[in-house]
Amino acid sequence: DKTDVAEKEVKPVELSNGRNPDKEVTVTTSLDALFSEDDNTVVIYDSDSDGYLSEDPSCGNLVGNDDDVSLEDAKHNLSVNNQKVYEELAVQKKLLDKLKKKDQKFVKFLESYNKGEISQNEEMYSDEDEDHMVLDDSDTTKHKVLTSSVISKWSKLVTEEHNEPALINLLNAYRAACHFGQEEAGPTIQDSETFCNIYTLMLSEADNIFRVLLKIPINCKKEALLELKNTSRWKKVQPMIKSYLRSTLFLLKQVTDSEILTFSIIRLRASIVFFAAFPSLLNRLIQIIVPLWATGGGDLSISSSLIIQDVVSVCGSNYFDTCFIKTYKAYISRCRNIETVDTKHIEFLRDSFINLCSLDLEKSCNKALVSIQQLANILKHARQQEDKEAIKKIYSWQYVQCIDIWVVFISANVNECDVQSLLYAMIQLINGVACLFPGPKYLPLRIRCIQWLNKLSSSCGIFIPVASLILDMVEYKVNKEGGKSKKSVKMASDLKLPKFWLKSQNFVEQCVNSAIELLAVHFIQWSYHISFPELAIIPLIRLKKFYERSTAESLRRVVKRLMDMVEQNVEFVQKKRDDVAFSPKDLESVDQFLQFEKGTLNTPFTQYYKSIVEKAASKMSTSLQAPEKVKRKKTHDARGNGDVNLKGKKRRVVEN
Repeated sequence: DKTDVAEKEVKPVELSNGRNPDKEVTVTTSLDALFSEDDNTVVIYDSDSDGYLSEDPSCGNLVGNDDDVSLEDAKHNLSVNNQKVYEELAVQKKLLDKLKKKDQKFVKFLESYNKGEISQNEEMYSDEDEDHMVLDDSDTTKHKVLTSSVISKWSKLVTEEHNEPALINLLNAYRAACHFGQEEAGPTIQDSETFCNIYTLMLSEADNIFRVLLKIPINCKKEALLELKNTSRWKKVQPMIKSYLRSTLFLLKQVTDSEILTFSIIRLRASIVFFAAFPSLLNRLIQIIVPLWATGGGDLSISSSLIIQDVVSVCGSNYFDTCFIKTYKAYISRCRNIETVDTKHIEFLRDSFINLCSLDLEKSCNKALVSIQQLANILKHARQQEDKEAIKKIYSWQYVQCIDIWVVFISANVNECDVQSLLYAMIQLINGVACLFPGPKYLPLRIRCIQWLNKLSSSCGIFIPVASLILDMVEYKVNKEGGKSKKSVKMASDLKLPKFWLKSQNFVEQCVNSAIELLAVHFIQWSYHISFPELAIIPLIRLKKFYERSTAESLRRVVKRLMDMVEQNVEFVQKKRDDVAFSPKDLESVDQFLQFEKGTLNTPFTQYYKSIVEKAASKMSTSLQAPEKVKRKKTHDARGNGDVNLKGKKRRVVEN
């Protein structure tokens, strides 16, 4: 690269004290460490063992009349874990009492500190001051055995009569089901059928029951719900809602089955407005859902994505930063080893992240600019240091996917907000990456760079000169004596090519075919523009040189067809341009040039472009199918030349 050589010859400017400013620039090379979470968004985990709701003894007699279950023999003691905790607390309390006796100033400090901390918590979590959830240690709750008939009786009381004591019993049963397998005192679930009945009943009906008790509609807004906080209805129902939400969140952390997780998230999404009254539970929900969104797949990722967007749209834009940072970091982390991840899943994560960004475009643009600046700093650092490790960060999947996600963001929101600063910064960044790796080894990365530039040009309606980057691909110097390689290379999942591929005829064909496709995309954007004849001059000259130099008839044929179609379109635009009466300074008339013809899509070049797109799509679908492995004997000679003289059916079988 001549530019790099020129940069090496320029001596860095030194300060008067002899320091070199370029060497002192600190660059954050970790992409997922760019955004730091605000201290206020740190999840404060409530205890998962908050206890059961106090039950009404009048509703408990339903248990004693069922299936002759002996309750007297049921013995539940405190768990071993709880006993250890109590012992440790007792030891710590003794040490603290001794310290209080020795130092009175320390006692005063503790009192003042506790008062300040309590007042802070009151401000942040005022919604939980009126929490009436208490640990019910009564024998009625501990020694209860839950059966399917008991659950059905409670369910009938709740759904038909809206019986609150029965609802409390169901919530305690649901809590026991969500904590199934944990060592703690609570009601016993008789069998798996009872467990499934409790689980499906509460997730299906809890939201409707709470809305009936609070007398709020399905489309209740956050503001309307918060206005109920001082009413007697809310004080009565609030502990029940909190118990349901806590139990469901605990279930999401424990379950691994994707179908159960998906159903739970879908039903929890219906109750998303209730999380607005419990900030700590809402932060915990985000903490749990984001990993499921990133690592799951199919319906699980879709439902997780929808609930993340609902958190922002329903609970307020205050949670946008938290959702943005966590999803961005999860996406970057997921792209670290893209070879082991389904590319369609990565595309889904990217698109769902873009949908999240659209909920607050102003904040998203600011964060996008910060991310793009970091990518540019990493690129600049790699060019200055010329270190292999620094350069590896550029052609890593994390870096590539960061560029890709902001290209899609700019293209999707070009008409919604001012993205000019992002656009030009991104164009410079992509050009810098393409020029940093000019060699044939990094052909897949160069193709991606050109595709990004074409996408930005098409969506933003600006001209980006990509023809020179494309035509450099057909001028790579390769070994002309190399034959076709039988090993396939997936261009979509690679950023650089292996050495054996560079010496094969496959590489030459790939370069030419890719150049044809990219040029067709570039030309179709401006095929109806008044300046198309001038735009096509240099590309036609370079294509003719390649056509005259090439000896492969298959390559000459596709290049000749592209040249003919471009020249035909040049004549078409030139003829229409000769008939106009306005000057080039009349920008409004220039913009309206050939707009009618553009709407018809009947020009020869448009038809040619469609054929190119269809051919590329068929190649992509074929490459995604796993090739069948063909077992064959080795035919290497003494010199190591393998499969050189294979003929007839054997060669056709291997190539197929």
